[in-house]
Amino acid sequence: MKKNPMNYTLLCDFYELTMANGYFQTGMDQQICYFDVFFRNVPDGGGFAIAAGLEQVIDYIQNLRFDQDDLEYLRSKGVFGEEFLNYLREFRFTGDIWAVPEGTPIFPGEPILTVRAPAIEAQFIETYILLTINHQSLIATKSNRIVRAAEGRPVSEFGSRRAQGSDGAVLGARASYIAGCAGTACTLADQMYGSPAGGTMAHSWVQMFPDEYTAFKTYCQLYPHAATLLVDTYDVLKSGVPNAIRAFQEVLLPQGITSCAIRLDSGDLTYLSRKARQMLDKAGLTQCKIVASNSLDEYIIRDLLLQGAKIDSFGVGERLITSKSEPVFGGVYKLAAIEDGQGNIIPKIKISENPAKITNPHFKKVYRIFENESGKAIADLICVHDEVVDPAQPLELFDPEATWKRKTVTDYTAKELLVPIFRGGKKVYESPNIEEMRAYCAAQIDLQWDEVKRFENPHNYYVDLSQKLWDIKQSLLKENRR
Repeated sequence: MKKNPMNYTLLCDFYELTMANGYFQTGMDQQICYFDVFFRNVPDGGGFAIAAGLEQVIDYIQNLRFDQDDLEYLRSKGVFGEEFLNYLREFRFTGDIWAVPEGTPIFPGEPILTVRAPAIEAQFIETYILLTINHQSLIATKSNRIVRAAEGRPVSEFGSRRAQGSDGAVLGARASYIAGCAGTACTLADQMYGSPAGGTMAHSWVQMFPDEYTAFKTYCQLYPHAATLLVDTYDVLKSGVPNAIRAFQEVLLPQGITSCAIRLDSGDLTYLSRKARQMLDKAGLTQCKIVASNSLDEYIIRDLLLQGAKIDSFGVGERLITSKSEPVFGGVYKLAAIEDGQGNIIPKIKISENPAKITNPHFKKVYRIFENESGKAIADLICVHDEVVDPAQPLELFDPEATWKRKTVTDYTAKELLVPIFRGGKKVYESPNIEEMRAYCAAQIDLQWDEVKRFENPHNYYVDLSQKLWDIKQSLLKENRR
């Protein structure tokens, strides 16, 4: 696997360094802290999001080093002393990280990654963790919405040229494949991460030849087993489809090849696909597929299928790779606890006049509760780290915002979502390959109720607090009021 050789150590907010220096100067650098990554709202008003980006976080942590150029740059800022710069020279991550595996459906308010580390280390890695998790989780979430709208028809990611930068293109393609896309147009994403790259021709190919038929015939001769012809350069129904049919009949059929495709990239896709299907079938090309592209998203794809479009697969570009409808994921990184030096964990809370911004304190774990009868997920439960959910015992769940809403479940299974990634700075997690992540993602989404998967007004999936955690949170709120 090809890796990006760029040193990302200084891809951080400058205040991570000023705070680190402050911790160092005040003797707080070895204070053990717990930080949680979580998000507050699902993009596009959806019922769930999909976690992605963990592999890049792992790579970053393992390669975190301040080289001489970094130290010279920091020295030039005139705010950091030599003692602190010498500390950075030997800087390594020595803490612990837990996270949900990539491809896991996730919900607002629950920790999807937790860091336990000395203050400087825990604070410093905030920026890169957030930019990586936020970006890939955003694109994975959008991609899966589009894939579900296609109702089993393959969706390819076509967005590199509209992505926000090279990493946006490559890592976005990676996230889209984990979330269910069939492949990508981005070659580098295939080389680096294994998201299958594919593609055929642009309009310029057709324009380069004396006529459309010659362009199509030449392409079929060059790629007889991968012939997808772009039929809207001039006139779809009067020239594009007839010329494609002629090329298929004269080049492919004599070789016994019946697998081929045309692509529509403009116009009324419902009308054109239906007419094209009739023409292809009449010519005996019943196995010829119709691919559609052109500023698609989940809503347009859903409408095309409702209108009876005869489309077999979709290519989706800018609205997928940028998540154009809601381009910010909104994950945050918040202090949840510190240790007192005696091994005791002291919960911390951030309080706001906006209730949605009040954090859940303490070192926590998250259980996903499954109903045994259906196998479906019914709620997530955030607990204090030392709590254990015993499925042999009844479990009372309650809405932390409306505590009178309570439900007792008995026939259930509880699964911990956060798994160890680093212990004492050493990686203890074996990252699955991208095919395994993709299969895991699909399987986990199948465990969600259809009501949670609705595009509009999805069912509110409950993320509850254990009674112990709720009591701790209320105690801290009352203490602050006093």
